[in-house]
Amino acid sequence: MKTSISLRKLNTAFLVSMGLVAALFSSCKKDEEDNTTPSNTINFTLTTLGDGTIQVEGSTNQNTQFDSSKTYLLKGFVYVEAGATLTIQPGTIIKGDKASKGTLIIKRGGKINANGSAVHPIIFTSSQATGSRNPGDWGGLIVCGKAPINLPGGEGQIEGGPDALYGGTDAADNSGILKYVRIEYAGIPFQPNQEINGLTLGGVGHGTQIDYIQVSYCGDDSYEMFGGTVNLKHIISYKTTDDDLDTDNGYSGKVQFGVVLRDANIADVSGSNGFESDNDAAGSSLTPTTRAIFSNISVFGPKQDTSSTVNSNFKRGAHLRRNTQTCIYNSLISGYPVGLLVDGTATEGNATADVLQVKNTVVASCNTPLAVASGSGFNISNWFNTTTYGNSIQYTNTGLSSDPYAATPNFLPLAGSILLSGADFSSSNLTGLDPVNFRGAFGSSDWTSGWANWDPQNTNY
Repeated sequence: MKTSISLRKLNTAFLVSMGLVAALFSSCKKDEEDNTTPSNTINFTLTTLGDGTIQVEGSTNQNTQFDSSKTYLLKGFVYVEAGATLTIQPGTIIKGDKASKGTLIIKRGGKINANGSAVHPIIFTSSQATGSRNPGDWGGLIVCGKAPINLPGGEGQIEGGPDALYGGTDAADNSGILKYVRIEYAGIPFQPNQEINGLTLGGVGHGTQIDYIQVSYCGDDSYEMFGGTVNLKHIISYKTTDDDLDTDNGYSGKVQFGVVLRDANIADVSGSNGFESDNDAAGSSLTPTTRAIFSNISVFGPKQDTSSTVNSNFKRGAHLRRNTQTCIYNSLISGYPVGLLVDGTATEGNATADVLQVKNTVVASCNTPLAVASGSGFNISNWFNTTTYGNSIQYTNTGLSSDPYAATPNFLPLAGSILLSGADFSSSNLTGLDPVNFRGAFGSSDWTSGWANWDPQNTNY
């Protein structure tokens, strides 16, 4: 039997003040539709299911809390409207309904406060039973903000089907906090070839905090940043289907300490890459330019060594294309058929002009470490070996890190590994990041310990 519950958390003084404002300005048209909380009150529809799970539907423009003592099920597209904050207590479990493509969308001007802990991470996961979970069991988590993007008009509708705009003029926009959060089995197709990502960030500003996030078994990209300036730290992409770190539409944030681990059998027909970066879909020169700054990223691709047989849809550890100016520093790219592909005349020009940089980075266990588009005359080996001090060497993964491909991965570098030194933070692009000696995501400590889950298939949520 189902019992309907309606959330109604109204602050009387706030509503009175809003009523006065509405009366004073009723003849004025809002500059931005999503800057002001709508005068009408809307709330999630909450239904208690037979097992005690709280089913969540619809939208809210009121501050709302998900409690750790309950389990929640997202049914359909669930929206947090402008002016509202969704607070999720540490340890809360939120599942996505498969039939209705359950997805949580934080609209532009809304906020999410999901501040978990290492002991009690917040978990978004499949509603399917243990042993029956698959990539694409539900939608994912989408956050939209007001930071600049390079689409014409400065705004766009977010990918995947939701009715949500992103983009604006506030680089410091704050969409809330995501900390110690796991996102599992997301990435359901909204339409054919239009999947939702694990974590989608559209025009999110650097006032937003994102730290200690694990995206596992996603049906599309683990992380995709459409413009914006948000920074990310301590992120995991685990056995995803398509790309791990996808940046476009003018994204200019910084990402430090990230690890990618791929499954040799799981790849997407579109071609699966570790990094994938475009200025935009057309490769235009529209600004702001995609200039993602990555440092201390470890990409462990599907190939444990160059003789490994893997899904033929695996392509490149890093595919930099369509006029991007993305930069990668102090990192490891390993285990792909192609290590680094600098693709296209405009992108090659950015490399030559030194606005696209790959420095102090190791390319390992890749059949073709460095590549350019067919017919290109760009000397990528000369460019790479000059800017990275000659590190495109065929090291094997087992000669670098302990055992990244174990059932419980051990990513720490082996004693004497070249990853334990050689980092450089002299570039002005790295201002604000943590200066460390090691390359890749790890030195002597494992920041994934205690909160990451390497076997979500068999976890009884």
